[in-house]
Parts: sequence; C-alpha cells; structure tokens
Amino acid sequence: MKLIHWNYFLALEDDLLRLSRFIEFSKKNFKTYSLELAHLLLASTSEIDVVLKMLCKPFNPNASEEKDYRSCIPIKISAFTKIKVLMPRYELTFQPWHSWSKNITPAWWTAYNKVKHKRNEHYELASLRNVFQSMAGLFVSNLYLYKDIANKGELSPWSKCFDLEEKYAKAISPAEGGWTLYCNL
Repeated sequence: MKLIHWNYFLALEDDLLRLSRFIEFSKKNFKTYSLELAHLLLASTSEIDVVLKMLCKPFNPNASEEKDYRSCIPIKISAFTKIKVLMPRYELTFQPWHSWSKNITPAWWTAYNKVKHKRNEHYELASLRNVFQSMAGLFVSNLYLYKDIANKGELSPWSKCFDLEEKYAKAISPAEGGWTLYCNL
C-alpha cells in the first residue's frame, strides 16, 4: 500500500520542524504569524480536505466540504473528536477536532479559509497555533485513513513531532527510518 498521504504529512512535518529553528515552539509564540506559517496552514488544511473526503466516501460519497465531514465522521468514527495529539518535545497538547463534538467548525479551519480567500485582511491568522492545530488534525486524519496498518504498527516512519495520548497507543517499536507506534484506534 502506498502511503502517499502519510508521506505528505511527514514532508509537511519536516517543514514545520525546520521552522522551529527560527520560532520557539511555545504557547508564548502562538500568535506569531509569517509567510512560512501561511504556507503550512494552507498546505496542511488543504491536505486534510483531501483525506477527510476519502474517510467519508464509504458513508457519504458526496461529502466535499468541512460541514459534510463534520456531519459524517464523528458519527462513524466516535473517537475522532476526542483524540488528543501530543507534541512531547515542546510540552504541547492539541485536540484539533474537539469542536466537531459541538457541531462547530474548528477555529483553525475558519482561519485557513480566511487566509486562503482574504489574506490581505486576515494574514495574522496564519499563526503558529493554527498551524499546530491543522497539523495535529492532519495527523489524526491520516491515522484513521491508515487505521488498519497504524493498529498493526506498520505506519512507518512514525512522526518526529506528534504523538498520541496513551489510551490510543499500545506500544512503540523500532522501525525502518526510526520508530513506529502500535495504535489503538
């Protein structure tokens, strides 16, 4: 199985990690915005759109936008909105899909649309916080897209930056290119 969406996530993650040499990844910098953060927000959320469309296809083949995914995925994948994504190296935690449990579009997705369509008015929404949330959302989306192999510990190489909270992780083991996690999704 080709892991094109996982590999794209890993490529975006590499871009994000390079950025950590210039912006300290901490809550104090969550409002920081830049051209590179805009690029990462646009790329990661656009990829989320592609992955969520694939996740919805068996349940709603006509799903094509965030409100469609929001009405489909939490019903079919109940843990989706509950998963917390950890960034242990930076002591940060995100729950990117939590607002879906209240039938609300995530703030970072709204920021993505505003940056995409009216960047001249909303450039500051291309913030570190929104990029972290979007990348965490892409991480979760990919885990469910590749759920079967993630649960077997075969989604490799594993993320260098993001991890799952303990109840969704069974074990860690060495793998080609680093480590892999046996998920419990």
